[in-house]
Amino acid sequence: QVQLVESGGGLVQAGGSLRLSCAASGRPFGSYTVGWFRQAPGKEREFVAAISWSGGRSSYADAVKGRFTISRDNAKNTVYLQMNSLKPENTAVYYCAARQFTSAQPMGVARSYDYWGQGTQVTVSP
Repeated sequence: QVQLVESGGGLVQAGGSLRLSCAASGRPFGSYTVGWFRQAPGKEREFVAAISWSGGRSSYADAVKGRFTISRDNAKNTVYLQMNSLKPENTAVYYCAARQFTSAQPMGVARSYDYWGQGTQVTVSP
């Protein structure tokens, strides 16, 4: 089992930045691919970004490329999502998720992730 706890959400003005953290406990974190997903009110959960177990490979949704950066520190069992140039449409609950590195599914497939955090609210005001 892996337990995930997100933090770093909050209220920010458009154009501002936030850094989300996903702290893991339980099994060794270094063998897991970790993804960030988000869900806005009335919308389905969508992929934001993901990073491989080693940090050597990452993937981003087109809507966040160039503005968001995912990174990880396995020594600290933490994955980060740096979000810059935030827009009101980025308002959502952001979730981190983890899956075994052996999964063959594309990183953006939510159902391929086995463990989920409780989410952290990000609100971007105009």
